[in-house]
Amino acid sequence: MLDNNEENVEKNEVIAEEKVNEVSPETEEIIEEAVVTVDETTKAVDEIEKSVAEKAEKSEAKEEETPVVDYSVSTLEELVSTLEKTIANNAVQKIKSQVDAVKNAFNQKFGALLAEKKAAFLEEGGNSIDFQFSSPLKSEYNKLLSEYKKQRDGYYNNLERQLKENLEKRILAIERLKLLIEEANTSTMYNNFKAIQDSWRSIGPVPKSHYNDTWKTYHHHVERFYDLLHLSNDFRDLDFKHNLEEKLRIIEKAEALGEEVDVNFASNELQELHKSWKEDVGPVAKEMREEIWKKFSAATKKIHDKRHDYFKEMRSKYQEIIDEKLEIIAVIEAYDTSKNKTHNDWQKTIKDIEELRQKYFSAGKLPYSKSEEIWQKFKKATKKFNAAKNVFYKEEKGEQQDNLKSKIALIEYAESLKDTEDWEMATNAMKKVQSDWKKIGHVPRKFSDDIWKRFKAACNHYFDRYHQQKNVISKEQQDVVVAKKEFLEALKENKEATKETILEAVNTWKVLGNLPRNVRHLEAKFNKQIDRMFDGLSLDKNEISMLKFTNIVDSYFAEEDFRKLDYEQMFVRKKIDEVVREMQQLENNLGFFSNAKADNPLVLNVRNRVNEFKEDLLLWKLKLSYIKKLDY
Repeated sequence: MLDNNEENVEKNEVIAEEKVNEVSPETEEIIEEAVVTVDETTKAVDEIEKSVAEKAEKSEAKEEETPVVDYSVSTLEELVSTLEKTIANNAVQKIKSQVDAVKNAFNQKFGALLAEKKAAFLEEGGNSIDFQFSSPLKSEYNKLLSEYKKQRDGYYNNLERQLKENLEKRILAIERLKLLIEEANTSTMYNNFKAIQDSWRSIGPVPKSHYNDTWKTYHHHVERFYDLLHLSNDFRDLDFKHNLEEKLRIIEKAEALGEEVDVNFASNELQELHKSWKEDVGPVAKEMREEIWKKFSAATKKIHDKRHDYFKEMRSKYQEIIDEKLEIIAVIEAYDTSKNKTHNDWQKTIKDIEELRQKYFSAGKLPYSKSEEIWQKFKKATKKFNAAKNVFYKEEKGEQQDNLKSKIALIEYAESLKDTEDWEMATNAMKKVQSDWKKIGHVPRKFSDDIWKRFKAACNHYFDRYHQQKNVISKEQQDVVVAKKEFLEALKENKEATKETILEAVNTWKVLGNLPRNVRHLEAKFNKQIDRMFDGLSLDKNEISMLKFTNIVDSYFAEEDFRKLDYEQMFVRKKIDEVVREMQQLENNLGFFSNAKADNPLVLNVRNRVNEFKEDLLLWKLKLSYIKKLDY
C-alpha cells in the first residue's frame, strides 16, 4: 500500500497467531475472502501506480496532438518543402505525427515514380540489375530526415539526462528530510520542512523505474516528521486537516468516476487523482491514514475492474475480427487464376481480390500484438495472387512489343500512300490498313498516343485529298443536288408522316445519289428533318433513337465518310463505358442498404435508376452492333 502501514500489519499478524486456535471454519472462510479482496485491491492499485509512473516520465516528452493532414495530393517538391518548414518552425518533440504523414506520402509517391522509371528502363531493353535512378529531391529529403533524427535523438538524450538529474535531486531531498528529523530542532524544524517540501514539488519527473520507490521513501519520512511533532503543534494539525479535506475530495472524485461510462476516460482521470494524492497532498493524522487509504483503494479497484471487464469484452470481439480476417485470407489463398487467359479475365479477378481486400480492412482493427501475424498471412496470400498476375502481364508486355512493331509497319505503309494519285488502289489499300489496325491488340501505354496520332494523320491526309478531288461537281452531280433540294423541300411540307413514309423517304434520298463534298450540308439538313418527323410519331423512345442512329450512320457510310463512322463508333463505346460505370456505382450503393426494407424509398429509387441504365446499355450495345456490321 502507498501509506506506511507495516507496523499495523505486523500487529495484525501477531494477533492472528495468538488466536489461531479460536478461529471457527466460518471465520476462516471470511478471512480467506478478505485476503483475496485485499490482494485484488493491491493488484489494482499497483497497476494504476505503474501507469502513473510511466505517465510521469513521459509527460515532458509527450507528442503534441496535431490534426491529420492529407498529403496525398501534394507533389514531391511540395512534400520536401513542407518537411523543411515543419522541422525548422517547430519543437522537435512536437512534430512526429506531421513528419510521419509527410514520410508516408513521399515514400509512396517516390516509390511509384521509381517503379515507373524502372518499367520504362526494362521496356527499352535494359537489365534489372543495371537500373539506377537518382533524384536531387530524394537527396534533399534524406538530408532533412537525417537532421530531424539527429535533433530528436539529441532531445531525448538530454531528456534522459534530465530524468537522472531529477532522481539525484529527489534522493538529496530525502536525505535532507532524514537529517532534519534526526536533528529534531523544533524551533526551525517546521520551516525547514516546508522548504524541503517546496523543493521536492519543484523537481521534475524521474525515471519510471524509480518513481514509486522514491515517493514511498519520501512519504515515509514525511509521516515520520509529522509523527515526531508535538500533538499540540498548530501547524501540524492544520496540515492534517487540510490534507484530509483534500484526500476526501479526491476519494469523492474517484467514486464518481466509478459510474463513468467511458472506462478509458475514467482510468486516465484516476491516474491523475493518484498523482495528486502522491504529489500534491501530504499525510493525514495517523489514526485516519488506513481508513481513507482503504476508501481510495476501493474506488480504484472498482474503476480497475470495470476497465478489466471492458478489455475482456474487447478481447472477445478481437477474436471475432481475427476469425473473419482468416476466412477472407483463406478465400484469397484458394482463389483460382489458372483459367485466366486474357486481360479482361485478369481485370475481373483483380476486381474480386480488391473486394476481398476491402472486406479484410472493413472487418475491424486489431492491436499490433494481435494484428501482425494476421497481416503477414494476408500479405502472403495477396503476394501469391500478385505473382501469378505479374507473370501474365510480363508475357503480355512481350506481346505488346510485337503489336507495336506491327502497327509501326502499318503507319509506314499508310505514310507511303498518303500522297499518291492512284485513287482506286490507294483507297482500297488505306481501308485495309485501317481494318488491320483494329485487329492488332494493345501496345505499351507509353507509345499508344504517339503512334495513334501518327497513324491518324497519315489516313486523314490521304482521305482529305481524296474527298477534295471528288468535290469537282459534274453535270450528273449537279442534277443530284437539285433533285435532293427539291425532295427536301417537299418533305418539309409533309404534315402526316408515318414510320413507313419516313423510312421510304430515307430510301428515296439514298436512291437519288451521293452529294458532292462541298454541299454535304444538305445531308445534315435532311437528317434533322427526318429526326423531327420521327419525334412526331407515337413510338417507343428507344425505337426512335435507333431509327435516328441508323439513318445518320447509313448516310456516313453512303458518303464513305469513314472518319465520322470511326468517331461515331468511339462515341458509342464511350457511352457504354459511362453507363457501365454508373450502374456499378449504383449497385455498390445498394450494398449500403443491405439491411433496409425492400420498400425503402431510397432503395426503390436506386433500383429504378439501375433498371433505366440497363435499358440504356441495351440500346447502346444495339447501336454498336449495328455500326460494327458495316463493312468499312
